Amino acid sequence: MFLRVAIALQTVSLFAAPITAGLLLTSPAGRTLHSVSAYGVFTVAVVHLVTAILVWRPGGGSPRPILYAAVFLGLTLAQIALGIAHLTALHVPLGALMFGMSLLQLSRVPTRESAVLPVR
Repeated sequence: MFLRVAIALQTVSLFAAPITAGLLLTSPAGRTLHSVSAYGVFTVAVVHLVTAILVWRPGGGSPRPILYAAVFLGLTLAQIALGIAHLTALHVPLGALMFGMSLLQLSRVPTRESAVLPVR
């Protein structure tokens, strides 16, 4: 459940980032808002990694989500570096890829009901 919440927060924060990017182009406060959304994505990516580790180690879950969370944190750091360098030709597609990856991962995390019920 906690892993699902962390990935859902990650997906929502990634959804907000392009909205603030649009504000970056149209509003004087856009730069600040986009920066705040970038800090939010980074923070949620770190929380996601910590949650994946905690679900695996004490909870006895699979270590596979740790790899996904670590790769996602690496992509987040690359995304931040590309944004700071103003390389929008790479920054924008990477952001779209990250949002798609987050949606895919959210759809793959089992819910409590699916984890309890047998598959027929």
